Amino acid sequence: MVGLRERLTDGLYGLGWGTVRTLPEPVATRLGRTIADAAWRRRGAGVRRLESNYARVVPGASPERLAELSRAGMRSYLRYWMESFRLPAWSPERVREGFEVKDLHHLTDGLAAGKGVVLALPHLANWDLAGAWVTTKLRTPFTTVAERLKPETLYDRFVAYREGLGMEVLPHSGGSAFGTLARRLRDGGLVCLVADRDLSASGVEVDFFGETARMPAGPALLAQQTGALLLPVTLWYDDSPVMRGRVHPPVEVPGTGSRAEKTSAMTQVLADAFATGIADHPEDWHMLQRLWLADLDPAKDPRKRTA
Repeated sequence: MVGLRERLTDGLYGLGWGTVRTLPEPVATRLGRTIADAAWRRRGAGVRRLESNYARVVPGASPERLAELSRAGMRSYLRYWMESFRLPAWSPERVREGFEVKDLHHLTDGLAAGKGVVLALPHLANWDLAGAWVTTKLRTPFTTVAERLKPETLYDRFVAYREGLGMEVLPHSGGSAFGTLARRLRDGGLVCLVADRDLSASGVEVDFFGETARMPAGPALLAQQTGALLLPVTLWYDDSPVMRGRVHPPVEVPGTGSRAEKTSAMTQVLADAFATGIADHPEDWHMLQRLWLADLDPAKDPRKRTA
């Protein structure tokens, strides 16, 4: 049964990449919205988790407001998928015109300095489009890391898709990714990492919207070890076909403290930058999984502790 489910999943993604990419853009947009609304009405586990996460981001929101946010969130999430299915068929001009970013000088100045740059992003809007824009508009290749998915054929599809957009993709598991990323940075290269959800269960604890979450230590460790610039990036959609973004100021390496203390402080700065972007555009944060420790480990939920 598991094998059948995995083959079905792979087949559906293959159908998306093979069919949606050929649709006219207005048709793909309407299809994405239709699928999003149908999923939202079913109120499956992903939609309920999305609302639970939004409740942290928008404290005091009424059930009606959370329902509005989750509907908008699912529409944003399906916009991401429709764009991603179609990205390989976009012309270079369409990619260049599909993204506008504020404070880009933080990135371009960092690359010009030749010390390497780490871009760290949360699951906001379409990070694949941002990556395609970097390789197309800035003509800058970069290296990233992808979570190994099941079935293996699905992971291979994602790797081929992202490599087709000009990215070097390393597997998250296996232990060699960090060393390769460090070498790319020492050579003055660019590394882009989605960094708001720890996949190792050994990340750094941060305060995130008033509660404890765990985020990956990799971006901060890479910056310390290689001297690369660490830049948070946030993305969002508006009512236009163009995605928006902002490159935040560099995260400084503290002058004192142990490596663990420096990593903790830097990851907290990342979390604060992510929180700013998510609070401004919560509907574009596609976090349909558990994130806070209170959800991962109910024993750590402060709301359930007795005085």
